[in-house]
Amino acid sequence: MTGALDLLAGRGRDLLVRIVTVACSDRELPDIAHELAGLVVRSAEAVAFCDVYVLDQEGRRLEWGGPPVPLGAGDAGWAAAHGRARAHADGRGVAIPVTSSGATIAVLDIRSAGPCRPADVTLVTALGELFAPVLCSARRLRTAQEREFAAERFAERAVEAQEAERTRLSRDIHDGIAQRLASLGFHLSAAERALPDHHPEAAEQLRLARAQCDLAGAETRAAIGGLRPPVLDDLGLSAALAGLARETGASLDVTVTVAGELDDALPDHVQTALYRIAQEAVANALRHAAGTAVDILLENDRDRVRLRIADDGRGFTVPDAATALDCYGLRGMAERAELLGGRVTVSSRPGVGTTVEAVVPVPALTRPTGPGTTPRP
Repeated sequence: MTGALDLLAGRGRDLLVRIVTVACSDRELPDIAHELAGLVVRSAEAVAFCDVYVLDQEGRRLEWGGPPVPLGAGDAGWAAAHGRARAHADGRGVAIPVTSSGATIAVLDIRSAGPCRPADVTLVTALGELFAPVLCSARRLRTAQEREFAAERFAERAVEAQEAERTRLSRDIHDGIAQRLASLGFHLSAAERALPDHHPEAAEQLRLARAQCDLAGAETRAAIGGLRPPVLDDLGLSAALAGLARETGASLDVTVTVAGELDDALPDHVQTALYRIAQEAVANALRHAAGTAVDILLENDRDRVRLRIADDGRGFTVPDAATALDCYGLRGMAERAELLGGRVTVSSRPGVGTTVEAVVPVPALTRPTGPGTTPRP
C-alpha cells in the first residue's frame, strides 16, 4: 500500500485529488466500479477503456456491465483465478487483478489504441491496490443488501401464500357451504308454507330450524369477509381498518386514526399483515377484554410503520412478553410482524386495559441494479 501511495503521489496533486474524490464519494456497487473505471482512463496516459470486474461473494463469477464472466474464462477470468496480470493476445490490453487479504476481489481490464505502456500498467496496478479496501467494503455492503432484499421477498411470498390459501378457502366456502345453506333456507321456508295449520309443534320446529339456518348463513358470510376483505384490495389499509371498525357493531366503539400517507408507500403484503394484526387484536378485545372502546392508530415514521391497538377492557397481568403471547392468543400477531422484520409488544394491567403495538420496517421502494455494472466511460 505504501509503495502504491508513493507512486501515485509522484504523479502530482491533481491525481491525488481525483483519487480522494472517488474514494470518498459514498457510492455503492455498481457506481463505485464505474467511477473507478473513469478514474483509470483519466489518469493513465494511453488507456482508452477500462472495465471493472467484481468477483461475486461466492467467488464463482465476475460481474460487470455485461453478462457475468465465469471464473477462469477469458483474460479477466484468468487473472481473477490465478491472481496475476494477463496481457491480451493483441498486446493492446491487460487484465490486472485487485487483491485484498491475499484473495482476488476484482479485475481492472484496460485497453489501449496501441500496445499498453508499462507506465500505465504500473499506474493501474497501484490504483487497484489503493482501491482494494473500497471495493471490498462495497462487496460486503452489496451482499448485505442482497440478503436483506431476499428476506423481504421471502416475507412477501410467505404472506402471499397465506392470503392465497385464505382466498381459496373463502371461495370454497362461498361456492359450497354458503350456497347449500341458502338452498336449505329456501326449502325450510317452503316447508313452513306447505305445513297444515293443525301442526303447531312442527311449525315451531321449522321456524327454529329456519332461524338456525339464517344464523349459520350470517356466520358463514362473516367468515368469508374475515378470510379476505375485498376493501383491502380495492381501497387499501386505511379503508380496511375503517371497515373493521364498522364490522364490530354497537358492542364495541372502535376509532381509527391514520397519521401520514401510508397506502401508496406500503407494499401489499405489509398492508395485509398489519390488517391481520389489527383484526386479531380487535377480535381479542371483543372476546376477552369486556371493554367498551378500542382505539387504533396507524402511524408512518419515515422508514417504519407503527400499528397500535388499545382497549379499555379488564386487562391482565403480564409476567413477561412470551407468556402474554402464548396465553392470550397473540403469538400469530407476533409471528406476522417478525416475518416482516418487525416486532409486537403487549402492555396491560388489570383494570386498565391492553395495548398491542406492532412496529414494522417499510421496505425500500427502489433496489440497486445488477452488481458490478461498469459501463465504459
